[in-house]
Amino acid sequence: MLLVDQSVKAFIEVVESNEPTPGGGSVSALAGSLGAALTAMVGNLTIGRKAFNELETQQQKEIEDNFNLARDLKGKLNILIDEDTKAFNGVMAAFKLPKETEEEKKARREAIEKATIEAMEIPLAAAKECLKVLQCQKTFALYGNVNAITDIGVGALMAYSGLEGALFNVRINLQGLKDEAYAAEIKNTCDTILKQGTQLKDEVIEIVYTKL
Repeated sequence: MLLVDQSVKAFIEVVESNEPTPGGGSVSALAGSLGAALTAMVGNLTIGRKAFNELETQQQKEIEDNFNLARDLKGKLNILIDEDTKAFNGVMAAFKLPKETEEEKKARREAIEKATIEAMEIPLAAAKECLKVLQCQKTFALYGNVNAITDIGVGALMAYSGLEGALFNVRINLQGLKDEAYAAEIKNTCDTILKQGTQLKDEVIEIVYTKL
């Protein structure tokens, strides 16, 4: 059974177990998905209401567009919950390959490098999706149903946790890469995502506090 298809209780228990997966990467993707879901919920509580109908046409369009985006991002992050675990298991499988002969050692090194890149790319994708969640939340903080303002605040915290948590997993996998130039490029990407995500989260939370 896919992790995303398990009950909340079952997922929490498998995270707690002595198995290395699902770990922080899958949990980060879940956090991002929950952030997107809360954002979409605020959209559902906003669109069609009296206050929404009184907004300018452009503001209504922003809300509707970001509502659809949040739902799409939720689905993408749900997929990454399981993809992260699969990628980590791939790294473990590569390390277990035979290494008796020089040919086996070479094949093992190449398999480890390939699996490590995949294990890095999955959480990087999750971080990028979490950044998109944060990017669409400001509209709801500004124009969404004020009675659900704390939900958009929690959504921003979840999306940001998913973002930074995913980047933790990117960085730890970078340590195992042989291609130093590629690793440096990805590290710069991580720095940019983290900076943008932090700014967006802070902006949304500030708006939330002004409405409490």
